[in-house]
Amino acid sequence: MDPDTPAFDSPLFDTARAEAWIRAVAAAVDEEQSRLTELDSAIGDGDHGSNLHRGFTAVLAALDGLHPTGPGAVLTRTGTTLVSKVGGASGPLYGKAFRAIGAALPEPATPADVAEALSAGLDAVRLLGKAEPGDKTIVDAWTPALAAFRAAAAGGATLAEAAAAAADAADRGARDTVPLRARKGRASYLGERSIGHQDPGATSTALVFRALADTTA
Repeated sequence: MDPDTPAFDSPLFDTARAEAWIRAVAAAVDEEQSRLTELDSAIGDGDHGSNLHRGFTAVLAALDGLHPTGPGAVLTRTGTTLVSKVGGASGPLYGKAFRAIGAALPEPATPADVAEALSAGLDAVRLLGKAEPGDKTIVDAWTPALAAFRAAAAGGATLAEAAAAAADAADRGARDTVPLRARKGRASYLGERSIGHQDPGATSTALVFRALADTTA
């Protein structure tokens, strides 16, 4: 675990962990902003990194003034802020995903509860973006991440173990978008030229799941 990552007494997903997760996502986006922009410049509008950076900067400000009553409140505020502050596709997609996760989380949440909440988040993304696995989108990283988390949780894994499995699966899912032809979003306009590029949305999703693993380890 990173020495700067706070330690937690509870093995469950509670308010403190939810806030730590979102702050870790914001830090990852800040660190990887240039890479996300580079990936998006190849097959999109070139603003994925800057949009997410602006959004999570606003999220941090929103969390500083929040006194949440549970992890769901943290994630709901995160989602609402992203929807209101981020343009393009990433704001609505991630915003609705985090709101769905927040709405589904009890206080505190077991690994099985978190799996169901992450499933609600994926459902929100798919409903809004009309994307399926193989379309070269966020879904291509989130789907295997959820499957790995759910399988680990069902097998009795701890929250940390399930999150680590999900992060590894999300990383693989993002890399696996390279040979795909985009079928959704701006990248789909490129047709065959979208092949050979890693999807920026799947890449940022991998950052989200890695941040979850880092803050539950």
